[in-house]
Amino acid sequence: MLRQDWSFSALAAGFLAVLVSYAGPLLILFQAAQVGMVPPDIVASWVWAISIGAAVSGIALSWWFKAPVITAWSAPGTALLVTLFPAMPLDEVVGAYLVAAVLIGLIGITGMFDRLMRLIPRGVAYGMMAGILFQFGLRAFKSMEALPLLTAAMVVGYLLFKRRWPRYHMVLVLALGLVLTVLQPHAPWPALDLRPTLPVFTAPAWSWSATFSLAIPLVLVSLSGQFMPGMAILHAAGYRLEARPIIAATSAVSVFTAFFGGITTVLAAITAALCTGRDAHEDPRRRYVAGLANGLFYLIGGTFGGLIVWLFAVLPGPFVAVLAGLALTGAITSNVLGAVTDEPHREAAILTFLATASGVSFLGLGSAFWGVALGSLTCLVNHPRTRQTPG
Repeated sequence: MLRQDWSFSALAAGFLAVLVSYAGPLLILFQAAQVGMVPPDIVASWVWAISIGAAVSGIALSWWFKAPVITAWSAPGTALLVTLFPAMPLDEVVGAYLVAAVLIGLIGITGMFDRLMRLIPRGVAYGMMAGILFQFGLRAFKSMEALPLLTAAMVVGYLLFKRRWPRYHMVLVLALGLVLTVLQPHAPWPALDLRPTLPVFTAPAWSWSATFSLAIPLVLVSLSGQFMPGMAILHAAGYRLEARPIIAATSAVSVFTAFFGGITTVLAAITAALCTGRDAHEDPRRRYVAGLANGLFYLIGGTFGGLIVWLFAVLPGPFVAVLAGLALTGAITSNVLGAVTDEPHREAAILTFLATASGVSFLGLGSAFWGVALGSLTCLVNHPRTRQTPG
């Protein structure tokens, strides 16, 4: 790498992508930890694992391809934990992470990625992800009952900031919420711990329930909701990269971080757009610096994961719920739109969405599994396969 490739715009793009991830998808992780009553040291290990996974894979891939390959953790996959905790033990969660990482790696290495995506109707995939994320939008507005002024101010701020500064609107909403939270009466804050985070090893355990309720849905949302749009963003920016080495690298990292509570490392979709466009640099050949900077800032965030855990520990629960719901509004919108615009499979997509959003659990299997099962069955009934003639 040449020294002249570095630029402030690329550094800023990499930093902003990390900040948006911590201000949005990371909140889902804390919500899951609250539901599962996970100890703070374990939560800090989770933050360390997902940050280090994104840092190592992002830096390595961006350097190798000389392209801004932005990696992160699976936000929809993390949302699954909220529906599965506290019933599912942590060791089974780690086991499901390992199963998902191995399956995704095998799919990527064997070149089955494109073929597998063609077998899953796009509307069904969209319906499942919309159903998983939908509950976070509902929680955002249910927070009005606990903190009406804070919720209303953050929603209005979201609308105004997105209109005026669309690229930075979630960062500004986070800042507004923090200021309003500090001004409100609250209990004494816990002591601030600036020591480097020590990852906590968790021995994995395997179960059929964790495999079908978490591992399989995690594979589906990672491939359809992260790798597919992430590759589309890279291709649209002019980077014609193959998915196979990217999936292989992120899966290898995911196997390591899973032992410390890290959910699957995937190709970023939303934050990737911040580093692949002209705002990162006018010259596409120099935008890979944004990928390197993104990984560097993730490395810093993971090293001091305890600071991030402390920050969200002192914030009220409704604040986290509102911020998470607003941050996922765009993802909810795009997935609902994708479900209803897939006209041949619209009914299957809507049934998938309803079943997944219901949060139903039956035979030890979560709603995401039953949503995909119902959607796939609907597709088979409505569109039975017929014998095709060549050409």
